[in-house]
Amino acid sequence: MKILIVKLSSLGDVVHAMAALQDIRRALPQAQIDWVVERGFGALVRRCTGVHRVIECELRQWRKAPFSGQTRRAWRSFRSELQQERYDAVIDLQGLTKSALISWLAHLTPQGRRYGLALQSEGSSFEAPARWVADVAIALPAHIHAVERSRQLCAKALGYQLTQELSFGLTAKPPAKLSDSPLVALIHGTSRADKQWPVAFWQTLGQRLSQQGCRLALPCGSDAEEEVARQIAASLSQAEVWPRLELDALTDALSGCAGVIGVDSGLSHIAVALNLPHVQLYNFDTAWRTGPPACPHQCSVFASPAPSVDAVWQAWLGLTHKVRST
Repeated sequence: MKILIVKLSSLGDVVHAMAALQDIRRALPQAQIDWVVERGFGALVRRCTGVHRVIECELRQWRKAPFSGQTRRAWRSFRSELQQERYDAVIDLQGLTKSALISWLAHLTPQGRRYGLALQSEGSSFEAPARWVADVAIALPAHIHAVERSRQLCAKALGYQLTQELSFGLTAKPPAKLSDSPLVALIHGTSRADKQWPVAFWQTLGQRLSQQGCRLALPCGSDAEEEVARQIAASLSQAEVWPRLELDALTDALSGCAGVIGVDSGLSHIAVALNLPHVQLYNFDTAWRTGPPACPHQCSVFASPAPSVDAVWQAWLGLTHKVRST
């Protein structure tokens, strides 16, 4: 059986969809699973166990100059690669016009079907063409976690029962251990300013972690994030601002950490997928939709306008106690 997954972006959404792919592998171990994704996330999807072929597109870039010669050539190349196979199932996990277009372009076997979402779930994006293109539009609960939405859609499309087992299949190569002191990553960067945590809070938290003997890592992916990272590190003796890394290298670096404390961002979702001890910070009550799954060593902390340092610290102490006890 040949299956095509269409999940183009964004980083957190791509990571969330990896769990559904692991379900498919358990239920249909002989299936060939291909994945269409934005090029910027291609290297990460190649780290997902069970992906046979990654088909990269650049729709975000192509929209900027849709009629240029370069865009037309790139589009033809992408379409040719997409249509190399005929699929028994094409599953649109995105639910947008752009993902519907790709689903429509993909070739099917004579008995093949296109599957997609029938309705918008709470807090998610959805556009009507996604339903029009689908041969089978699947209705899901309105109030559903992003991971479960993809898992349930794939299970209903392919006709298997979900198990309690949850895994993302994200592989990494931890760097060589250079110190006996535990390394904790502080993920402060996010695409939305209203999801950020105050610099002074990070500094206070970092000081408490340092007093516990932890070394601190501060990832950054832009000039603005690097400036914030340096502000945080300036008040800490054992903090390192990581250089900007590609996603696959950053995944490896995170996998070498003893734990992560981070805001609601793609990197935090990678930490969840790597099964690291993790406290995720929310300024909005949306952890039910994108936060860590219920497990002893991962949790979320929510407060408005932002969680307090003490609340985050107590959550971290609780997790580390549980990790040491297991």
